[in-house]
Amino acid sequence: MGGESTTREATVMMKFKANTRRDLPRIAEKLRFDADQVTDMLAVSAVLPFRVNDYVIENLIDPKSVPNDPIFQLTFPQRGMLEEKDFLHMRDLVAKGASETEIKLSADKIRGQLNPHPAGQMQLNVPLLDGEVVDGMQHKYQETVLFFPSQGQTCHAYCSYCFRWAQFVGDADLKFASREASKLVDYVRDNPQVSSVLITGGDPMVMKTAVLRRYIEPLLRANLPSLHSIRIGTKALAYWPYRFTEGEDADDFLRLIGEVKAAGKHFALMAHSSHSRELEPEVARKAVDRVLNAGAVIRCQAPLIRKVNDNANVWAQLWRQQVQLGMVPYYMFVERDTGAKAYFEVPLARAYKVFTEAYSQVAGLCRTVRGPSMSALPGKVLVDGITEVAGEKVFVLKFLQGRDPKWANRIFFAKYDPKATWMSDLQPAFGEERFFFEAAVDEALAESARKG
Repeated sequence: MGGESTTREATVMMKFKANTRRDLPRIAEKLRFDADQVTDMLAVSAVLPFRVNDYVIENLIDPKSVPNDPIFQLTFPQRGMLEEKDFLHMRDLVAKGASETEIKLSADKIRGQLNPHPAGQMQLNVPLLDGEVVDGMQHKYQETVLFFPSQGQTCHAYCSYCFRWAQFVGDADLKFASREASKLVDYVRDNPQVSSVLITGGDPMVMKTAVLRRYIEPLLRANLPSLHSIRIGTKALAYWPYRFTEGEDADDFLRLIGEVKAAGKHFALMAHSSHSRELEPEVARKAVDRVLNAGAVIRCQAPLIRKVNDNANVWAQLWRQQVQLGMVPYYMFVERDTGAKAYFEVPLARAYKVFTEAYSQVAGLCRTVRGPSMSALPGKVLVDGITEVAGEKVFVLKFLQGRDPKWANRIFFAKYDPKATWMSDLQPAFGEERFFFEAAVDEALAESARKG
């Protein structure tokens, strides 16, 4: 998009260069924003993490469309991401040249109000092994364990909507991270209901393959017959596809995929794919092809984000392009209730409309996708319809996953609310006082509080 040619991409973009908050004045000239816009971005990025690499700037952002360009909105800080009073306070600090200490103190206070760990991550998802907390892991659904390798707690570029923004702000108390592959193996062995390990972050693909091997090879060597699949969550196909195409490390990663397959495990790359533009550069298509040829399956997921992809045609084009390249459309998520949610969120009714209109445009091979889905406190909840029952307009909701496995595939109803953007905004339909799962969730939270 912004690159001059495929040749330039091949010769210049091979060297990875990340840009952070201090680089905003320099980037301003390239993307044509003025001094006031730079100050605005410096104010917001003092609170919310900002990192973008030259590949994204050169190849995915159209400078002529800034600030409305979708990838610009996806990666760069915007004034509306903070409440106006917080934004004005931070802007005043930046404009007057306040000390980094003063800026950080104010930023920390604002961050504390942004729900840094939604959906009970810190209270309910932390697993125990022999009665001790296992750092750097989450276990919400019985079949799947999430593992956060400490070397993978950054990304090639940050998505401005990211619900894991708290991993990137330099506060150890807000991080999940582990260096202990042995604990991961022991936990999976002690919990035979676990059939899938999802290595996540940050983005694990920022790690060298040799480091990634330290976590994956012990899982392959161990006698874990219940472990059927290993997944890696990544945005690297979009933000740094050279990770899969160039050099010995890229080749070694492809060999690692083969080794996982040879050990009898399924290997899936869980690609965060927000817009079809991310798949247009030739190097991105080459990366996809190499990963697929190595034996992996690429499943694609992303949230519905206002100003980025809140349009049915955008999603239909994205799903068609994914299928054309051999990828599998997997999830359309609802933006989580954290961070800059007010800037990005879309009402559930509109999310359902966008999904349905996009779904109606595509062939059956694209209809592997599920959504719009909320990864909420009780589980993954699908907005499965809007209808009228017994004279009452309702949302038809369905559990795709639940904290209690018996909730999976269970349908329930909520009062229709055109302004609702998240599960916590909804009320039970038909005069019921509570949703069927609320008592169990409350008891789990109370038990967590008792344990301290």
